[in-house]
Amino acid sequence: MKNLLGGKGANLAEMIHIGLPVPPGFTVTTEACTRYYSEGEKIAEDILQQTFDVLGDLERETGKTLGSPGNPLLVSVRSGAPVSMPGMMDTILNLGLNDETVEGLARSTGDRRFAYDCYRRFIQMFGNVVLNIEHGRFEDIINDIKRRRSFTSDTELSAEDWQEVIKSYKDLVMKHTGREFPQDPREQLVMAMEAVFRSWNNHRAIVYRKINKIPDELGTAVNVQVMVFGNMGEDSGTGVAFTRNPSTGEKEIYGEFLINAQGEDVVAGIRTPRNIKELAALMPDVYRQLTAVSDLLEKHYKDMQDIEFTVEKGKLYLLQTRNGKRTAAAAVKIAVDMVKEGLISKEEAVLRVSPEHVVSLLHRRIDSEARMEVIAKGLPASPGAAWGHVVFDPDEAETLGQQGRKVILVRTETTPDDIHGIVMAQGVLTSRGGMTSHAAVVARGMGKPCVCGCDTISIDYEKGEFKTGDLVVKKGDVISIDGSTGNVILGKVPMIDPDLSSEFRELLEWADEFRVLSVRANADTPEDARIARDFGAEGIGLCRTEHMFMGQDRLPVVQEMIMAETKEEREKALAKLLAFQRRDFEGILEAMRDLPVTIRLLDPPLHEFLPDAEELIQEIAEFKAKGDAENLKKKQEILKRVRALSEFNPMLGLRGCRLGILYPEIYEMQVRAIFMAACSLAKRGIRVHPEVEIPLVSNANELKQLRELVESTAAQVMNDEGIKVEYSIGTMIEIPRACITADELAHFADFFSFGTNDLTQTTYGFSRDDAEAKFLPYYINRKILTEDPFIVLDRRGVGHLMKTAVNLGRGVKENLTIGICGEHGGEPSSVEFCHEIGLDYVSCSPYRVPIARLAAAQAALKSEQNS
Repeated sequence: MKNLLGGKGANLAEMIHIGLPVPPGFTVTTEACTRYYSEGEKIAEDILQQTFDVLGDLERETGKTLGSPGNPLLVSVRSGAPVSMPGMMDTILNLGLNDETVEGLARSTGDRRFAYDCYRRFIQMFGNVVLNIEHGRFEDIINDIKRRRSFTSDTELSAEDWQEVIKSYKDLVMKHTGREFPQDPREQLVMAMEAVFRSWNNHRAIVYRKINKIPDELGTAVNVQVMVFGNMGEDSGTGVAFTRNPSTGEKEIYGEFLINAQGEDVVAGIRTPRNIKELAALMPDVYRQLTAVSDLLEKHYKDMQDIEFTVEKGKLYLLQTRNGKRTAAAAVKIAVDMVKEGLISKEEAVLRVSPEHVVSLLHRRIDSEARMEVIAKGLPASPGAAWGHVVFDPDEAETLGQQGRKVILVRTETTPDDIHGIVMAQGVLTSRGGMTSHAAVVARGMGKPCVCGCDTISIDYEKGEFKTGDLVVKKGDVISIDGSTGNVILGKVPMIDPDLSSEFRELLEWADEFRVLSVRANADTPEDARIARDFGAEGIGLCRTEHMFMGQDRLPVVQEMIMAETKEEREKALAKLLAFQRRDFEGILEAMRDLPVTIRLLDPPLHEFLPDAEELIQEIAEFKAKGDAENLKKKQEILKRVRALSEFNPMLGLRGCRLGILYPEIYEMQVRAIFMAACSLAKRGIRVHPEVEIPLVSNANELKQLRELVESTAAQVMNDEGIKVEYSIGTMIEIPRACITADELAHFADFFSFGTNDLTQTTYGFSRDDAEAKFLPYYINRKILTEDPFIVLDRRGVGHLMKTAVNLGRGVKENLTIGICGEHGGEPSSVEFCHEIGLDYVSCSPYRVPIARLAAAQAALKSEQNS
């Protein structure tokens, strides 16, 4: 019932059901939240009445009464969305305290210091969450009294000190709001519930939902729960425990705790906590109970759990459990280990690891051979490594990140309000907080490196710098962080590509058992082809021959070919290129031996290989000034050719198959190179499968004419070489007309490959570069478009055309091979769509091959579940 009760409420009910020690309470459902917004941000009277009715039940169960001076009931008020959003919404503890009930709490516990500590915490949290008073204003008051008393820790403050703090807090509330701090506990409860509902739409929650694609209409539940106190002395405490290590996946209890503290002290990073394993010596019975509870919860939920707990006077209470956030490496290890432990099936393991999460497994790490100047060391809170310019402000991090600058966000500690800066930063460094602090949890969830609790750095926000020892690092200076070791390094350090763990390779082998789609890679060099093969690619789905023309040794020859004024001159230049192309194709075909390699003939317009007109004009002016007649004439001829080739809209101009039809000698040279390379390898006993791809076809006659060119050239080469090679000829489908006339094209094609980058541009009428620079972000922010169609395949528009092409093409040739080679080939949602419409393969960049393999398996398993 998570959609109704929220994740927290549902899990609390579940824990009570299996007999675990959970403080009693009740849940106000997500429906109440949606009504709150639909009825003008007001809690309906019938919901308030139900709340007070069930509050009466809670009072009878506990024998305590909300607002009673003699035996007061105190409660926590927490949010709980249907989808876990850790730290995004608000919590209030110790609700029910006022000037009278605080004395009742002091008498019933026999501890005045504890009672007034609870009261000041309540005012502070209520003041921040409900009354919108900045958290730091309250901390300033505490820091002031500690300075006057020469104290270093909050725990040194006496009951009288806390009373002085409370008086200052109340003055702050009066000054900020113009009214006294509310003394009626029922009024406090209603105001707190409203604040939790409001927090569903605070800035950080909206940003988090947007990043994680959580629907805005779900709403949050409110959980009202009897307080248990971790700040009642040295036999009390609070903490967070994971049933397995969320960074590595090792099967061991992992977490942190604080003695004589309340839960917010741990997660907010206000005090630096202790390792959970130390609890075994301090409270052995509690540690044994916690270990037993961890095992029970894992077996019940069949997943790694993130548990919040409080110990009150030696008694353990569980305040929450949820599926724990984890790194990609941990997610893979946990899934594989749980299969081996008999907790879950292989299918469940494959479905459990998010393809987006796997991206971080492919991140780079610091080269162990690199010389590094380590300037500080903190806690290794989220693995991976990154470098960037130091930024102290999350707004600035967001701005610079959007401009493409690499930044490291450096904070004393992060709060949920910093999430927009964390999103755009390469990594996060904090001077306080532990490995379950906000910064650590959020960074791990995003797959970003994070170093926490680096207490040797001293941050000065006003000066825009931090100090570590005698070293001063200023805003804009470059640092590197290693989230796997906790090292903070001065400057940019060299990084290397990751190795895939044995568990990850095993998980991908399981994925291969379930997936229907084949996975290929887009690769233009033998090195890329080898990497792709190592990552499990089953062929090359796109080899872009134009990339081979850009090398410094061959670009002058390409320019010579373009500048040629006669066919004979052009063929002379092409003869020089033939040797380059043959070597290129031989290397790629050999690297992918036994597997298909789709080679796209030249696609971009010719002017892309020539200098920019503005640069040429500048050079011509300089040669004129110098009187250099020879170079002047040469540059003027090139400028003349550049202007002759200039087009108003080159994306829709003389490119692709149109080049091959106007200048068939170009395509003929490329085809000759392909088959010379293939025949050479075949003579050495290496099996090859070249697939020649004609780009930008919109008319069956284009494909018919160019197929004939390929066939005649291939036959001539194989005849000359005295050996036959199997091959196929197909086309890239990247224009709407090709989709709706796919039955005509199929007569001349052995395969189709969707080029969804251009198909998206031509379907939407968007120029990708202009759209992304000018208006696409605005469209997405205003929800005119829900996703960037160049990242996530547009199923209703582009997808509809693809389905049409598949149906028409296979209506002519039942076994027509059809794949996709645009960037969508490695995006999980797009891979799922490709499975649904019956494609044979997806092709993506080499480093996304593992993601595509996993996404393809998940698509097949989900399809099977839904059938």
